[in-house]
Amino acid sequence: MSEALIIKLVSDALMQVIYISAPPLGISVVVGLIISILQAATSIQEQTLTFVPKLLAVFVVLIVFSSWIINGFVTYTQELFNLMSKIPYGTF
Repeated sequence: MSEALIIKLVSDALMQVIYISAPPLGISVVVGLIISILQAATSIQEQTLTFVPKLLAVFVVLIVFSSWIINGFVTYTQELFNLMSKIPYGTF
């Protein structure tokens, strides 16, 4: 395996992690910002108040985007297996 191929594999893996983690992290940030604004407006400074809505929002996003996430995993895994089948035996 060449260094360029290894760099491409690592790059693709990192991009896959970013694509899969973006929806839950994004909704968590948005919900946290909305709740922080509400807390500032109402002067309620309870730290646990942000946890439950963020947790529920992340679960909903994971359910909604589950087919997209699974499709991304399957596609990437198929690409890896196709690449492994093309590597000549004994190159490691």
